[in-house]
Amino acid sequence: MSVVLDTPNKIAQFRAKALLSMLNLEIKGMPRSRGRTAYSLIKEEYNFKGSKKKVYQQFKELLERYDNEV
Repeated sequence: MSVVLDTPNKIAQFRAKALLSMLNLEIKGMPRSRGRTAYSLIKEEYNFKGSKKKVYQQFKELLERYDNEV
C-alpha cells in the first residue's frame, strides 16, 4: 500500500503529525537526531509557550480541531 501526498495541504498535515509524534518521543526521553528538536520547531512555527508536555497538548488539540473542520 502506498500513500500519495499530492497537495501542499496534505504535505503540511503529514509534517504536522510527524512533528507531533517526534515531540511525543522527545517527552518520553528518546534521544533526538541531528538538527533542531520538534519542540523548538513547533514553538517557533505555532507560537506556543510552555513545557514540552504543554506544547504537546496544545499542538495535539490544534491538529484535532483542524481534522474535525476538514
